[in-house]
Amino acid sequence: MENLNMVAKGLAGQYRVTSMDVRNHGSSFHEREMEYSTMAQDVIDLLDHLGINETAILGHSMGGKIAMEVALTSPERVSKLIVADIAPVAYPAHHQHIIQGLQSIDLTAISKRKEADEQLARYVDNLGVRQFLLRNLAISDGKLHFKCHLDYIAACYPQIMKGYQGQGQYQGKTLFIKGGDSDYIRAEHREIIQKLYPGSQAKIIQGAGHWLHAEKTSIFNKIVGDFLQS
Repeated sequence: MENLNMVAKGLAGQYRVTSMDVRNHGSSFHEREMEYSTMAQDVIDLLDHLGINETAILGHSMGGKIAMEVALTSPERVSKLIVADIAPVAYPAHHQHIIQGLQSIDLTAISKRKEADEQLARYVDNLGVRQFLLRNLAISDGKLHFKCHLDYIAACYPQIMKGYQGQGQYQGKTLFIKGGDSDYIRAEHREIIQKLYPGSQAKIIQGAGHWLHAEKTSIFNKIVGDFLQS
């Protein structure tokens, strides 16, 4: 939920915005199952609970894959789809060092986020990425703990890396937003994107990487706002 908080705040003045922590993240429940079909159903269950029949959905990275799955499996519930820097394809494993780094942090021996950052720096050299990852830390009774369930995320990592395998198609308006310096969406992905989302268009934010919404928040929010109003 905090991942897209700056986007949610920018939209809240004009729209009813619902932010969701997916399973094993943030304040949501923990389950050792993270297939995209299951996580898409979590979104539908939340919409049902809130009495929302149809909505625009925005997701980034893994959240973007969940949003794409929702649109493909329950298209009648999605008025518009916005996908930030991810494609509906399988990706090679490339987060192991991050997961290992987070799991290596000895929370029993530290009391400050700065100390966690020092330990994580042995695995992740980018300060901005470390700061983002360590937002998962919380304090209860004076002790640090992770809000996300690292062990379940690690166990489910092969599921998270999967691409879409079904036969669905979403005909609604779809926007893919790519970071100009990111390689998550590539030219070779265009064919599968057009097949699954024939009504899609793309925007590129130059000078932004995979965390484009955090790096270029004002530009990202304007693109999203213009698309929602179109």
